[in-house]
Amino acid sequence: QVQLVESGGGLVQAGGSLRVSCATSGRTFSSYAMGWFRQAPGKEREGVSCISSSARTTDTADSVKGRFTISRDKTKNTVYLQMNDLKPEDTGVYYCAAESYAHSAICSLTDYYAYWGQGTQVTVSS
Repeated sequence: QVQLVESGGGLVQAGGSLRVSCATSGRTFSSYAMGWFRQAPGKEREGVSCISSSARTTDTADSVKGRFTISRDKTKNTVYLQMNDLKPEDTGVYYCAAESYAHSAICSLTDYYAYWGQGTQVTVSS
C-alpha cells in the first residue's frame, strides 16, 4: 500500500508560480513511477507530467511543456510539480498518483495508476 498526500495548492494570479508536493508513505517510494494529473470543473482528468522510478524519464503534456517541471526527492519520499507562468486554464484539482512498472525508466500520462492522493486545488486568476 502507498499513501499519497498532496499539498501546496492555492490561489495565484496569472503569470505566477506554485509548487505542489506529494508526500508518500512507506519505504518503497523508489519503486514507483509518479504522475501528476489534473481535473478542471466539467472536464475529464488529464495527465500533466510523470517521472519514472529511476527519475531517468519524464514526460510532460504539451499544454504545460516549458512551464511545468516534475522532480522527485528519494530522501524525502516526495514528488514535486513546479508550475511557472500559470494560466487560468491551469485551474483545477491536481492529483498525484503512483504505479509500479517492471522497468525503472517507464512513466505514463495515460496508463492506469494504482494509487492516488486526495488532490489539491490550484486556482489561477486572470
